[in-house]
Amino acid sequence: MPLTVGVIGPEDLVRKVVAVGGQAGPGRLLPLPYRHEDETTDVVTGAAADALLFTGVVPHSLAAAAGVLDRPAMYVPYSGATLLRALVELLRLGHDVSRVSIDTLRRDEVLETLTEAKLPTEHVQVLPYRPGLTSQDLVDFHLDARDTRKSRVAITCLGSAFHVLEHRTHAVRLAPSRHSILATLQALALATAERHSGDAQVALGVIDLPGADDRLADDVRVLGGSLAALPDGRRLVVTTRGVLEKATDRFTRIPFLDGLAARHGTAHVGFGLGRTAAEAEALARRAVNRARSVGAAAGVVSMTDDVDIVIDGTAGDADGEPAPPGGAALLARRTGISPQTLDRLRELASGDRGEGLTAHAVAEHLSVQQRTARRILKRLERAGVAVPTGIRQEGQTGRPPIVYRVRL
Repeated sequence: MPLTVGVIGPEDLVRKVVAVGGQAGPGRLLPLPYRHEDETTDVVTGAAADALLFTGVVPHSLAAAAGVLDRPAMYVPYSGATLLRALVELLRLGHDVSRVSIDTLRRDEVLETLTEAKLPTEHVQVLPYRPGLTSQDLVDFHLDARDTRKSRVAITCLGSAFHVLEHRTHAVRLAPSRHSILATLQALALATAERHSGDAQVALGVIDLPGADDRLADDVRVLGGSLAALPDGRRLVVTTRGVLEKATDRFTRIPFLDGLAARHGTAHVGFGLGRTAAEAEALARRAVNRARSVGAAAGVVSMTDDVDIVIDGTAGDADGEPAPPGGAALLARRTGISPQTLDRLRELASGDRGEGLTAHAVAEHLSVQQRTARRILKRLERAGVAVPTGIRQEGQTGRPPIVYRVRL
């Protein structure tokens, strides 16, 4: 079936994205406009789409904060090239672009764009976007820049702010470029295809118990698969990655592990995720062997890229609810990332000013190759402490990097 992408934002930008993306997009684009960004959560909740494309960072952040992003989602970034085009148009109309106020864009990106265009920067005021900023905050910023910094033009990325500012000062509203729209749509299509492919992966589980268990078939019913006996006396569970990921809260707990341990004293569970049954079984055997080395009750999920996620028997409480993360040591065991590296990543994440991390930033901070940095971010994502929030145009050629919100 063709991919359906819901396009969410103000009506005029939604029309532009649909018009541009419809010519070369990956599938069907479904317009989902709102009158004000406060309606974002309701629009997302009611969206009948495989993936979501937001026309800017603000509605995307509102949806992420509300916890309603239950499918692949990205936002179209506003790049320095978009700003430069607006500045050229202002110059053509005779405006003073040495005194402007600009919201949402990153400060370094604004200053770099102006410097490369040989435009002065000393009187340019910038308010980068951060979660929690409201439309009124942006309006107040621009009016304060006009009154106290003598700014001549307010450049905003938010439609609701523009509609207020246009009656009180000279205002310009940025719109995403054609290139940004197409690049983001392509990245979103790839991410959605990867997710669907991953959900369909074969997941085999090997359960190692010291004795027979008549209740095991009922326990594993939550996985929606079948149970069979192996020649060595262990049990084999057959399911799919999508079902397993949901049942284990993204590989953070095994619902029946504590019950098995209570009945048998020891219990070891290993799941393997592979493209074929043979690959998944080999990974499952590796996983259960590793689980035996972890403790009396443990589970391990092994994946094809040499990632082993360790799940202790204490990962859930008596009511079956996931327990909070157990600090760097437990996270290191779950992700295969050393505690020292996690400490350095925590340091990097704490200073990102809400802008998120890319593989480039991680590679630079850790002095590793970008391939290694991407693998690290993927491991953190699988452990539930890194969430992809969009892409970022950084001036380089090729596919734009994915931006992650990392919480360590």
